[in-house]
Amino acid sequence: MKTIRSKMMMLSILIWIIMAIIWLSMSIYNQRTVEKYNEILQRYMQMNQASQLSQQSLTSLNKVRMSPTLESLNQYDSANKALLRTKSDLNWLRNLSNRLPLDNLQHMLESQSEAMDLAVRFQKDNDEENAAKAFDEATHISKYISDATLTLISGEQNTYDAFYRNIIKRSDDIIKMGFWTLALVSLLLLLFSYRFVNSVTQPLLRLTQAARELSRGNFKNPIVINNNDEMTFLAKTLDSMRLKIGTLIDDIQSKAQLEYDLHKHKLMLKESELKSLQSQINPHFLFNTLNMLSKEAYLAGAGKTSELISSVAGMLRYNLRQLDSKVSLKDELEVLDEYLTIQKARFGDRLRVVKEIDDQALYIELPILILQPLAENAFIYAIEPAEEGGTLTFRVKAQGDWVIVQIQDTGQGMEPEQLKRLLTQPENANYKGHSTGIGIWNVIHRLQLFYGVEDIIDIESQIGIGTCITLRLPRGQSI
Repeated sequence: MKTIRSKMMMLSILIWIIMAIIWLSMSIYNQRTVEKYNEILQRYMQMNQASQLSQQSLTSLNKVRMSPTLESLNQYDSANKALLRTKSDLNWLRNLSNRLPLDNLQHMLESQSEAMDLAVRFQKDNDEENAAKAFDEATHISKYISDATLTLISGEQNTYDAFYRNIIKRSDDIIKMGFWTLALVSLLLLLFSYRFVNSVTQPLLRLTQAARELSRGNFKNPIVINNNDEMTFLAKTLDSMRLKIGTLIDDIQSKAQLEYDLHKHKLMLKESELKSLQSQINPHFLFNTLNMLSKEAYLAGAGKTSELISSVAGMLRYNLRQLDSKVSLKDELEVLDEYLTIQKARFGDRLRVVKEIDDQALYIELPILILQPLAENAFIYAIEPAEEGGTLTFRVKAQGDWVIVQIQDTGQGMEPEQLKRLLTQPENANYKGHSTGIGIWNVIHRLQLFYGVEDIIDIESQIGIGTCITLRLPRGQSI
């Protein structure tokens, strides 16, 4: 995948390469021109050096004639050797146009050297006449050498005159080439920059348009960008977000419709229940009837029957309260006594009840119908199945900031699976044997909501020993 950064790097590298090629081409051309010019200059200097060395050697020879000392002889010998070296060095100047003049110059250099040597030899032999003749001959040859050198230099100028004109023409061509190269490079960079900027701005415009459509709630149009860079990744991410948001909105709408239908169904169900209640006996009418029967039984001398009917009426009146009502722990214990009165009449000596009540803990506030469902559970699973009955122990004690309420039975206990089922509330469950229609799960849930505490109940059960339910109620709320 080509990133925007890599594209910018490619643009920079392209510019650098183009400029490097132009600079390298100009440098190579300039270097070759300079080398050629240096070569021509070296040729001129070499030719001129031949004439200068010819004059210097004559000067050294003249010093020997005037003062034939060892120093003057050494200077002459050095100048003569330099003259002969120059004759050999002139070979690299040879070309098709100067072959004959260059050969003549080399022969004259050699002739001058020989003439100067004869003059020195005659000088040593004290033959002044021959020495003078040899010196004059060397002098004439030196003049010819100067003329030959000028001729060669003039020929070199004619030979390289085309080169000079070519240099001037190339300079003009370089200026034109530089102008057209600059124009071409500028055009290429303009096209490349346009494509680069277009590859960035066009996807940004499409992403902006897509974001605007999403903000308007249009989640139907797909977002597709084929750039093979970060813009493609952004487009895919935004399109994935579009799909997820659309799916989430559809789910929310479906759930909202479902909740609306459920609410409508509940309203219809409540209406049905109200219509059904209209055909039932009014509970308050039943409560008043039970009170009347209790008084009639008492007047008839059936005191136990009167007590039972009175307990049933008390329980009915208590249970007719709303489940969100608040009562004191004392109220719960009083209605529990009514319930135990009925159960004692039912089980007789099979039921033994033990109470350990701390009066200081009786005035805390709690939801209605908490203790009776727990006691009913003990009767269903512990007292009723046993032929010999059992013992129910109720403990209430204050413990710091808490009130501990325990309901303990001596039944057969429960397996962990049975205990787990007991703590669960199946939907629309009917609690077998519960006069309140309330199970333990409902009790736990109401206590947790009322106090805002999760850890509020603990159940310990052992097979063959029994079950103990412990409630830990905060003392913060009291009546």
